[in-house]
Amino acid sequence: MLAVLYIGHGTRLIDGVRQANQFLYSCMKGISAPIQEICYLERVQPDIREGIRRCIEKGAQIVLIQPLLLLSAGHAKRDIPAVVDEARSLYPDIIFIVGRPLGVDPKIVDILIERIFEKRKIIPENSGIVLVGRGSSDPETKHDFASIRRLLNERGLNRVLSCYMAAARPSFEEGLDLALKKGWEQTFVVPYLLFTGVLMKTLKKAIDLRNKTDTSFVLCSPLGYHPVLIRLMKKRIRESLKNVLPHYT
Repeated sequence: MLAVLYIGHGTRLIDGVRQANQFLYSCMKGISAPIQEICYLERVQPDIREGIRRCIEKGAQIVLIQPLLLLSAGHAKRDIPAVVDEARSLYPDIIFIVGRPLGVDPKIVDILIERIFEKRKIIPENSGIVLVGRGSSDPETKHDFASIRRLLNERGLNRVLSCYMAAARPSFEEGLDLALKKGWEQTFVVPYLLFTGVLMKTLKKAIDLRNKTDTSFVLCSPLGYHPVLIRLMKKRIRESLKNVLPHYT
């Protein structure tokens, strides 16, 4: 019996958990798996170990571990595989598959652009973008952000800076300083984040402080509960399962 175990990041904010659960319940529709469970990396229960246990208790013989993560960094490369290796030792008769994160995809970049135009129907000519990521010490994160900037450039958005909330440079505050030095008429701060959470509150607070003396910063919404991401998540699940179940649809 097949199980899909979805892994969210986790947040202290109840609304962030609610949004993630709503998104994942939507992803479950149309996925041909009799067992589907949700767990979280941190701050929210159940955790991954408990999620795996629940799947196996319900009779799962194949468990697809599918992370709800934007990029391949520490969680996808180290934390999740470590728990899955432990589970393989505990449950040697179970087949475990680890799905890949959403990754860099042109459709996600389309959502970023949509978030900008939600704020301004007409973008001033001398405008720029500060793309804000969660951050990671993994060098692949910066490589991925370079790919996202390139995709934005291909869509005619050429003034793009990247910065990070933690573990990488430039920091978010440094990114805002760089934007000011550019002298842009308007700077759209675009969070490369999935849902409302503590980081969005931090971004809003910093921008509100800046806008007391300079009103050029516009904070856009995170990627959020978007039908495109639901379709992309389902695509990742089907890709992973076809490697083990060639006739899976």
